[in-house]
Amino acid sequence: MQSDSWQGLPYFPISQFYKQRFGSKVYKIPVSTATTCPNREGLNGMQTCNFCDVWGSAAYPEIREQSLKEQITKTRLRMIELYKAQKFLVYFQAYTNTFSRVNELRRQFDVAKSFEDVVGIVVGTRPDCISEVLFDLWNETAEQMFMAVELGVQSFDEEQLLWMRRGHTAKRSLQAIERISQKCPKVDLGIHLMFGLPGETDQQIIDTALKLNDLPVHNVKLHNLHVLKDTPLEQDYLQGSFKPIEQQEYMQRVELFLRHLSPRLAIHRLAALSTRSEELVAPQWTALKMKTYQDMIDFMKSSNSFQGEALVEG
Repeated sequence: MQSDSWQGLPYFPISQFYKQRFGSKVYKIPVSTATTCPNREGLNGMQTCNFCDVWGSAAYPEIREQSLKEQITKTRLRMIELYKAQKFLVYFQAYTNTFSRVNELRRQFDVAKSFEDVVGIVVGTRPDCISEVLFDLWNETAEQMFMAVELGVQSFDEEQLLWMRRGHTAKRSLQAIERISQKCPKVDLGIHLMFGLPGETDQQIIDTALKLNDLPVHNVKLHNLHVLKDTPLEQDYLQGSFKPIEQQEYMQRVELFLRHLSPRLAIHRLAALSTRSEELVAPQWTALKMKTYQDMIDFMKSSNSFQGEALVEG
């Protein structure tokens, strides 16, 4: 049976985790400071991920021209005005934020920490961009405030990772998860997963959920693979070699995943959102954030399914 603490939702939302952790609602401030990643630099012959656009997954790329302090200040003030926000997490989102000198990342962390109402830092990175010196920085930060790492795993299937041109293996992802957990026990660890990949099956979705249940991770962020302009994936789409997943099928995949996922794992989001609608090629439902979200909630509620349901049945 689903928890009464899930805000009436059929899954454990990350907002509820934050409320339990901080005692009140917390707002994320996305910032854009990183400018590249191993794939874009062509290290070891790697290519750009086939789904990634020139902005490197940044939600609001236009802010990159501003200093980090300006980015935090402007977004913070806007959230205070709109929502009367009192607590914030600074989210280093775009590209690979650990693909740079640690001293520079430390300086950026110090800027974020200088705001009294910033209660934590979240950094996005890849399984192949972690190191001992980064662990030291994360551990130092975790002693002062909430520190979270979001790892771009995307899939545990080797063929799908090759198709996406990720440049890392599933084995590398598992090693990174274990290393971070062992070296940084106070760091909150989340992973990103993509659904709608070629060759994806229901059994793979179930196996992924069961694998996560046994791993030392705390939360999951789900993405539906979608096509953006000027990406290698756009060419595949135009040539007919890739077809994006339909909303109904995606909702079924997410429901299946959540039913087999431990209720201890918080969910950041159920699907990706294309914040730059003019760059979205397909599917168009990716641009409809609130409608897609509500459709998914209604879909799960209509079948009385909830996170961890299959584990209870078993």
